[in-house]
Amino acid sequence: MAFLREVLESTSWVERTRELGTALRATRSPGGLLVVGTPADEPWHLTAHLGDEARLSGLPQLAPTLVRWTPAPDAPAHLRVGLERIERAARGETLFVVAEERAPEALLERVGDARRTGATILALDCGDPDLEGLAHDALAVPLRAPVSFDGAQHLVSMAAGEAPRRQGFRDRLARMLERLSGPHVPD
Repeated sequence: MAFLREVLESTSWVERTRELGTALRATRSPGGLLVVGTPADEPWHLTAHLGDEARLSGLPQLAPTLVRWTPAPDAPAHLRVGLERIERAARGETLFVVAEERAPEALLERVGDARRTGATILALDCGDPDLEGLAHDALAVPLRAPVSFDGAQHLVSMAAGEAPRRQGFRDRLARMLERLSGPHVPD
Protein backbone atom coordinates (compact mmCIF):
# COMPACT_ATOMS: atom_id res chain seq x y z
CA MET A 1 0.00 0.00 0.00
CA ALA A 2 2.90 2.38 0.63
CA PHE A 3 3.88 2.00 -3.03
CA LEU A 4 0.34 2.82 -4.15
CA ARG A 5 0.41 5.95 -2.00
CA GLU A 6 3.71 7.01 -3.58
CA VAL A 7 2.31 6.52 -7.07
CA LEU A 8 -0.81 8.53 -6.21
CA GLU A 9 0.97 11.27 -4.24
CA SER A 10 0.78 13.76 -7.12
CA THR A 11 -3.01 13.33 -7.31
CA SER A 12 -5.70 14.33 -4.83
CA TRP A 13 -6.38 10.69 -3.90
CA VAL A 14 -3.96 10.43 -1.00
CA GLU A 15 -5.23 13.64 0.59
CA ARG A 16 -8.89 12.69 0.11
CA THR A 17 -8.38 9.25 1.64
CA ARG A 18 -6.57 10.93 4.55
CA GLU A 19 -9.52 13.28 5.05
CA LEU A 20 -11.95 10.36 5.13
CA GLY A 21 -9.63 8.40 7.43
CA THR A 22 -9.43 11.38 9.78
CA ALA A 23 -13.23 11.62 9.80
CA LEU A 24 -13.42 7.93 10.80
CA ARG A 25 -11.13 8.66 13.76
CA ALA A 26 -13.66 11.19 15.10
CA THR A 27 -15.94 8.39 16.31
CA ARG A 28 -16.13 8.78 20.08
CA SER A 29 -16.32 5.23 21.41
CA PRO A 30 -15.37 1.62 20.63
CA GLY A 31 -18.17 -0.04 18.68
CA GLY A 32 -19.48 3.34 17.54
CA LEU A 33 -18.01 3.00 14.04
CA LEU A 34 -20.71 1.16 12.11
CA VAL A 35 -19.65 -0.19 8.70
CA VAL A 36 -22.36 -1.28 6.28
CA GLY A 37 -22.47 -2.24 2.63
CA THR A 38 -25.17 -3.37 0.24
CA PRO A 39 -27.06 -6.68 0.38
CA ALA A 40 -24.82 -8.08 -2.36
CA ASP A 41 -21.50 -6.80 -0.98
CA GLU A 42 -20.77 -6.55 2.73
CA PRO A 43 -17.45 -4.79 3.46
CA TRP A 44 -15.77 -7.63 5.39
CA HIS A 45 -12.29 -6.84 4.14
CA LEU A 46 -12.41 -3.15 5.04
CA THR A 47 -13.88 -3.96 8.44
CA ALA A 48 -10.99 -6.34 9.14
CA HIS A 49 -8.43 -3.70 8.12
CA LEU A 50 -10.07 -1.07 10.34
CA GLY A 51 -9.96 -3.55 13.23
CA ASP A 52 -6.24 -4.06 12.60
CA GLU A 53 -5.66 -0.30 12.45
CA ALA A 54 -7.56 0.15 15.74
CA ARG A 55 -5.25 -2.35 17.46
CA LEU A 56 -2.01 -1.17 15.85
CA SER A 57 -2.63 2.54 16.38
CA GLY A 58 -4.10 2.24 19.86
CA LEU A 59 -7.34 3.91 18.75
CA PRO A 60 -10.20 1.84 20.19
CA GLN A 61 -12.80 4.11 18.54
CA LEU A 62 -11.66 2.71 15.17
CA ALA A 63 -12.76 -0.79 16.18
CA PRO A 64 -15.61 -1.25 13.69
CA THR A 65 -18.95 -2.93 14.00
CA LEU A 66 -19.89 -4.74 10.79
CA VAL A 67 -23.60 -4.23 10.16
CA ARG A 68 -25.03 -7.06 8.06
CA TRP A 69 -28.18 -7.30 6.00
CA THR A 70 -29.11 -10.86 6.98
CA PRO A 71 -26.89 -12.16 9.76
CA ALA A 72 -27.23 -15.82 10.61
CA PRO A 73 -28.84 -16.28 14.05
CA ASP A 74 -26.17 -18.82 15.04
CA ALA A 75 -23.25 -16.61 13.93
CA PRO A 76 -20.76 -15.32 16.50
CA ALA A 77 -21.96 -12.14 18.24
CA HIS A 78 -19.71 -9.82 16.21
CA LEU A 79 -21.20 -11.22 12.98
CA ARG A 80 -24.80 -11.12 14.18
CA VAL A 81 -25.26 -7.32 14.08
CA GLY A 82 -28.18 -6.53 11.79
CA LEU A 83 -29.61 -3.38 10.23
CA GLU A 84 -31.56 -2.59 13.41
CA ARG A 85 -28.23 -1.37 14.85
CA ILE A 86 -28.36 1.56 12.42
CA GLU A 87 -31.73 2.49 13.93
CA ARG A 88 -29.97 2.93 17.30
CA ALA A 89 -27.13 5.05 15.88
CA ALA A 90 -26.60 8.14 18.00
CA ARG A 91 -24.61 11.35 18.23
CA GLY A 92 -20.90 10.57 18.50
CA GLU A 93 -21.24 7.44 16.38
CA THR A 94 -20.28 7.13 12.73
CA LEU A 95 -22.10 5.22 10.02
CA PHE A 96 -19.65 4.39 7.24
CA VAL A 97 -21.45 3.21 4.10
CA VAL A 98 -19.22 1.31 1.67
CA ALA A 99 -21.09 0.72 -1.57
CA GLU A 100 -19.53 -0.01 -4.93
CA GLU A 101 -23.05 -0.10 -6.39
CA ARG A 102 -25.95 2.29 -5.78
CA ALA A 103 -27.33 2.09 -2.25
CA PRO A 104 -30.78 0.49 -2.10
CA GLU A 105 -33.71 2.61 -0.89
CA ALA A 106 -33.96 0.61 2.36
CA LEU A 107 -30.37 1.57 3.22
CA LEU A 108 -30.86 5.21 2.23
CA GLU A 109 -33.88 5.46 4.56
CA ARG A 110 -31.88 4.07 7.48
CA VAL A 111 -28.93 6.36 6.69
CA GLY A 112 -31.28 9.36 6.65
CA ASP A 113 -32.73 8.33 10.02
CA ALA A 114 -29.24 7.90 11.51
CA ARG A 115 -28.25 11.35 10.27
CA ARG A 116 -31.34 12.89 11.90
CA THR A 117 -30.41 11.31 15.24
CA GLY A 118 -26.99 12.94 15.09
CA ALA A 119 -24.75 10.17 13.75
CA THR A 120 -21.99 11.21 11.37
CA ILE A 121 -22.49 9.71 7.92
CA LEU A 122 -19.47 8.89 5.76
CA ALA A 123 -19.51 7.13 2.41
CA LEU A 124 -17.11 5.41 0.06
CA ASP A 125 -18.98 4.83 -3.17
CA CYS A 126 -18.83 5.02 -6.96
CA GLY A 127 -20.68 8.31 -7.31
CA ASP A 128 -24.15 7.59 -5.88
CA PRO A 129 -25.78 11.05 -5.67
CA ASP A 130 -28.50 9.90 -3.25
CA LEU A 131 -26.00 8.44 -0.79
CA GLU A 132 -23.59 11.36 -1.15
CA GLY A 133 -26.49 13.76 -0.52
CA LEU A 134 -26.97 12.18 2.92
CA ALA A 135 -23.28 11.91 3.80
CA HIS A 136 -21.34 14.49 5.76
CA ASP A 137 -18.28 13.42 3.75
CA ALA A 138 -18.00 11.05 0.82
CA LEU A 139 -15.30 9.78 -1.46
CA ALA A 140 -16.44 8.62 -4.88
CA VAL A 141 -14.31 6.14 -6.81
CA PRO A 142 -15.36 6.48 -10.45
CA LEU A 143 -14.76 3.69 -12.95
CA ARG A 144 -11.81 5.51 -14.53
CA ALA A 145 -10.13 6.39 -11.24
CA PRO A 146 -6.40 5.68 -10.94
CA VAL A 147 -7.23 3.36 -8.03
CA SER A 148 -9.72 0.49 -7.78
CA PHE A 149 -12.57 0.47 -5.28
CA ASP A 150 -10.67 -2.14 -3.27
CA GLY A 151 -7.51 -0.03 -3.42
CA ALA A 152 -9.43 3.00 -2.14
CA GLN A 153 -10.68 0.94 0.82
CA HIS A 154 -7.10 0.01 1.68
CA LEU A 155 -5.97 3.64 1.46
CA VAL A 156 -8.83 4.83 3.69
CA SER A 157 -8.23 2.17 6.34
CA MET A 158 -4.50 2.89 6.34
CA ALA A 159 -5.14 6.62 6.65
CA ALA A 160 -7.55 6.05 9.54
CA GLY A 161 -4.77 4.51 11.60
CA GLU A 162 -2.23 7.26 10.89
CA ALA A 163 -1.40 9.97 13.36
CA PRO A 164 -2.84 13.21 11.98
CA ARG A 165 -0.20 15.43 10.48
CA ARG A 166 -0.15 19.05 11.38
CA GLN A 167 -0.66 21.18 8.32
CA GLY A 168 1.16 24.43 7.89
CA PHE A 169 -0.19 27.60 6.35
CA ARG A 170 1.02 26.64 2.85
CA ASP A 171 -0.67 23.23 3.04
CA ARG A 172 -3.98 24.77 4.10
CA LEU A 173 -3.73 27.48 1.43
CA ALA A 174 -2.91 24.95 -1.30
CA ARG A 175 -5.85 22.77 -0.26
CA MET A 176 -8.20 25.75 -0.27
CA LEU A 177 -7.00 26.85 -3.72
CA GLU A 178 -7.36 23.33 -5.11
CA ARG A 179 -10.93 23.12 -3.84
CA LEU A 180 -11.75 26.49 -5.38
CA SER A 181 -10.09 25.87 -8.73
CA GLY A 182 -10.44 22.11 -9.02
CA PRO A 183 -7.67 19.51 -9.08
CA HIS A 184 -4.63 19.95 -11.31
CA VAL A 185 -4.80 17.49 -14.19
CA PRO A 186 -1.36 16.69 -15.63
CA ASP A 187 -0.98 16.78 -19.41
